[in-house]
Amino acid sequence: MSNMDPVSDLLTRIRNAHLAKHDRVDVPTSNLKTEICRILRDEGFIRNYKLIEQKPQSLLRIFLEYDEEGTPAITHLKRVSKPGRRVYRGAGQIRPVLSGRGLGVVSTNLGVLSDSQARDKCVGGEILCEIW
Repeated sequence: MSNMDPVSDLLTRIRNAHLAKHDRVDVPTSNLKTEICRILRDEGFIRNYKLIEQKPQSLLRIFLEYDEEGTPAITHLKRVSKPGRRVYRGAGQIRPVLSGRGLGVVSTNLGVLSDSQARDKCVGGEILCEIW
């Protein structure tokens, strides 16, 4: 079964796993999903991720982050650019999410970057999602 929007699928699986208090979630892998998980790990929203090679499709195992009380590190996941309505921003138009407490994920010509990395490198691109 093909998935028309892999980023929304990734965000929905993470959201559902947090609601069910799971420690990890497995998603079908792609290069875009791997790069999004790398940014989430670097920013502290997930503990880690691991690529599991298997047939017919490899899996991306995402280890979720919780605090001492069991509250997930990710409270909101918002898909900004969608297949039916793409959202692009120039380098000067990319704003911090929740005054810098959140994270924006931007697909640029330099690869997938966080919103702060895109501003530092002065590149714009497609705003994939916002996380806080």
